[in-house]
Amino acid sequence: MNLLDKKKGMKILKPVGLFLATIALGGCEKMVVLESKGTVGAEQAFLIKLAFVLMLIVVLPVFVMVIWFSIRYRASNTKATYKPKWTHSNAIEAVVWGVPVAIIAVLGYVTWKSTHELNPYKPLEADVEPLKIDVISTDSDWLFVYPELGVASINQFVFPVNTPLNFRLTSGSVMTSFFIPALGSQMYAMAGMQTKLHLMATEVGVFRGQNMEYSGNGYAGMHFKAISTTADGFENWMKGLKESPDSLSIDRFKMINLMINQNHPVSSFSFVEPDLFDKIMMENMHWMGSPENHRNMEEYDEPGGRMHMHGRGTMH
Repeated sequence: MNLLDKKKGMKILKPVGLFLATIALGGCEKMVVLESKGTVGAEQAFLIKLAFVLMLIVVLPVFVMVIWFSIRYRASNTKATYKPKWTHSNAIEAVVWGVPVAIIAVLGYVTWKSTHELNPYKPLEADVEPLKIDVISTDSDWLFVYPELGVASINQFVFPVNTPLNFRLTSGSVMTSFFIPALGSQMYAMAGMQTKLHLMATEVGVFRGQNMEYSGNGYAGMHFKAISTTADGFENWMKGLKESPDSLSIDRFKMINLMINQNHPVSSFSFVEPDLFDKIMMENMHWMGSPENHRNMEEYDEPGGRMHMHGRGTMH
């Protein structure tokens, strides 16, 4: 290979080297989703890795052949085989069609199987009783209510490790999306509706939670701490929570719901009004049966009618 050919080869290899270096350096940042601390997240991380490996079966040979073909079959290489009338190869056709079909078949089966196993509404199996947590989002905060214990906290919730967490979610305002990357699935929280999510942490730790749905002015500060601890640690935290002088009623929630609190400090409530979750959800369902809403729906159904949703679910 002469000097000119070497230079051409280097021009081709430089972008490839840069691409591989980018991938390698990208691994310096901790990828929480792929290093899950929960049962659901671990299964999802496995699916991501499996899909990545299956895609590499196609991607890597393509990159190798692009480099090899460009070097071997360059115009200056007189030793390369020249077949201008070549048109077909059964072997190549078998590989080109067989490999993608096999990959799609494997991914299809895994996707179908995991969709049923990782259904967010499906309770997790464990030897201990699950912990019920009601999650209510506002424009800028997350409220966590322990309905069986009668306490609540804002922007932080604590739970025992290796214990199934049964979440009910709703919103007192706009639609948000509840997500703890270290534990697994995200789930929408919507005004006037109830959604469910089941998670479980397998390690003790402090995990970041966030809103994954752009929801307006308070979106940037909608972060919270999810703290997995031992059974004794949870009991001690619960004792401290019950010593809080604050109580949470539906009226108090409405005051919190109207505020935009960027990076609101963690707050706790030693008493929570019974059935608070259901009352908040029902408050936001009333607009659906209002005469004004029916008029708006009739206008929307008319030819050329349009329907707009603003802020807290009011239609115009």
